[in-house]
Amino acid sequence: MALTKRRLQLLGQLVELYQRTRLPIHYETLARSLGVSKWTAYDMLKEIEKLGFVTRSYEVNSKETGRSQVVFSPTVKASELFKQNRSDSFHPADWEQTVAHIRDLLQNVKNGNVNDLIRKVMNEIPSKASSIEFCGYILGLLLVYVKKLGGKTETLIRLVVSKTPGSENGTLMFVGTVLGTIIQAINEELGTEFTELVSEFLRIMNQLSNQDQRLLSNMLHEALA
Repeated sequence: MALTKRRLQLLGQLVELYQRTRLPIHYETLARSLGVSKWTAYDMLKEIEKLGFVTRSYEVNSKETGRSQVVFSPTVKASELFKQNRSDSFHPADWEQTVAHIRDLLQNVKNGNVNDLIRKVMNEIPSKASSIEFCGYILGLLLVYVKKLGGKTETLIRLVVSKTPGSENGTLMFVGTVLGTIIQAINEELGTEFTELVSEFLRIMNQLSNQDQRLLSNMLHEALA
């Protein structure tokens, strides 16, 4: 099964609408924007779903009391397909905002389901323009999981990071240690997307300056403190 030109056009429209609203999109909305029938849009979305580019969910239809309707969201795989190249430059204020946002997520981590929390962070990652912001959100994603586990696991991971010399080595040790446990705990769909994101993280980390790596290390150590 291939991602044909027509399916690619529909997927691109879905990604654009989702990134604009941050809400799942109903197939009728896509049909109107592309000038096709709602059933054509729905059938294409089902095929695109099989390729791992969209996920479906159900929400209450406000027009029909008690009835639910199918809506679709792009996966990280889809968003990455349409992303712009990440910039190596960033504004310090943007980085501080990223750190503050991740800090807020970690403060509320005990209040939600781990898969829902991980999905929330993953859905925000593609909109991050700079390389360091992307890496920051990947660390935030892993920290959400560690904080959710808590207990001996969090203590052990904190100890491993603190004993590893070098800012880059400590960050990579953290990623590798958490990766070994997180894949076993989250659902298959999230696991596939997560693996792709970590691979991108490792590639970018290798290209970051020493200063940027220190910023990521400082964020990590502050969160684990």
